Amino acid sequence: MSVRHIDGSAGDANYGTIGKSYSSYRQPDPRIAAVINDALGNAGTVLNVGAGAGSYEPTNRDVTAVEPSASMRAQRPAHLSVAIDAVAENLPFPDKHFDAAMGTFTIHQWPDLKAGLGEMRRVTRGPVLILTCDPNEVQSFWLNDYAPDVLSTEARRYPSMAAIREGFGAEIDILPMPIPLDCRDGFNEAYYGRPEMLLEDGARLSCSAWSFVTPEVAKGYIDRLRTEIEDGRWDEKYGELRTQPEFHGSLYLVISRGMTGN
Repeated sequence: MSVRHIDGSAGDANYGTIGKSYSSYRQPDPRIAAVINDALGNAGTVLNVGAGAGSYEPTNRDVTAVEPSASMRAQRPAHLSVAIDAVAENLPFPDKHFDAAMGTFTIHQWPDLKAGLGEMRRVTRGPVLILTCDPNEVQSFWLNDYAPDVLSTEARRYPSMAAIREGFGAEIDILPMPIPLDCRDGFNEAYYGRPEMLLEDGARLSCSAWSFVTPEVAKGYIDRLRTEIEDGRWDEKYGELRTQPEFHGSLYLVISRGMTGN
């Protein structure tokens, strides 16, 4: 059962509070977008579930966006369609209505993963794409040394690949998604070689896992990170990442090709 916050957010994070600067830091990265666009194939109609401010929505296709948070819907740029106020678990569309469907950085917000994925599969004839993180790999990122409660929260929230497979009721393709050094989409791992970005309040608030620790705890984490950046200890441990062209972390594109008969 979905729990709706005041602004309509249906997950465990209240985007009416944390999402106000989201579109400033969470811009779609064109290299990630190209992989998603390629995976959509020749689909003419696309459903975007948990669409947020519209990141990664292709502009060369007919996109229908679904987003329960009023704050996030309000941040959608004018060139994108107006998002429908609905949740993944109850999509207001007939069976096999869309050529393809997608959801980026959203399934960890869903109260009922199996129902949401089942609904996406029901209304889609072709591929369903999910951009998500593997919880088994989240805490391997260097930020875990500085903000362990943040990354342990992320690891708990992201569903396993086995749970995603079960939700679709069919086999899935799991494709690693390389993260470029100058990634425009500001999730935690996007700053793998730019640790200074995580000193910015807006950058952290645009990663929902930071909202699950108290301001006092977050301040302690950031104070230590700032100190180690300034005195050179971060670079002693991780400095080679500053020039590493891409990073293979916990980010994956999961593709459900559909069940027999779709």
